[in-house]
Amino acid sequence: MSDDVWKRNEIDSPCVKVCVLHPGAKICIGCLRTGNEIARWSRYSADERKSIMEELPSRTGLLKGKRQGRAARR
Repeated sequence: MSDDVWKRNEIDSPCVKVCVLHPGAKICIGCLRTGNEIARWSRYSADERKSIMEELPSRTGLLKGKRQGRAARR
């Protein structure tokens, strides 16, 4: 049974419930959004959300490379 009452005609959030901001890239390692984009997501227009969603795949390269970890804090 489908619950049509809760369906909305807007772009879904890219959140995958892995909410950790990468210390170097300053983007979420789960959804690739910035902290600002995450905080404002519910206030963005459909066009703004679509634009961000289209940009997210290009951000995956920002997470590659050496991880910071404990060794980097010494």
